Amino acid sequence: MAARPRDIKDPEHPYSLEELKVITEDAIEVDDEHNYVRVTFTPTVEHCSMATVIGLCLRVKLIRSLPSRYKVDIRVAPGTHATEAAVNKQLNDKERVAAALENPNLVDMVDECLAPSYD
Repeated sequence: MAARPRDIKDPEHPYSLEELKVITEDAIEVDDEHNYVRVTFTPTVEHCSMATVIGLCLRVKLIRSLPSRYKVDIRVAPGTHATEAAVNKQLNDKERVAAALENPNLVDMVDECLAPSYD
């Protein structure tokens, strides 16, 4: 997949989401026939305060990388976060995502996580 969500940097640690095992290749489902992508991620801890930011980074990366016909579904892996249902609802609500992306501080954080790493 050209989007390569595994290259996204963690907002709190100097590692990629792949290095922290937040995202794995098995957790990315692509259905080209139905124009659908689902990414299921696993926060590093059950009370991860950055779960929503990580999910937002994944969504923005995919939206910027994929043709607009794709529906993107971002989910916390079942049983891996204390507020899993709330995080999933927030990450898949178009209006909430749009509102979040109007916050300049949040956009800066997302852009920093998505910036290419040249290590």
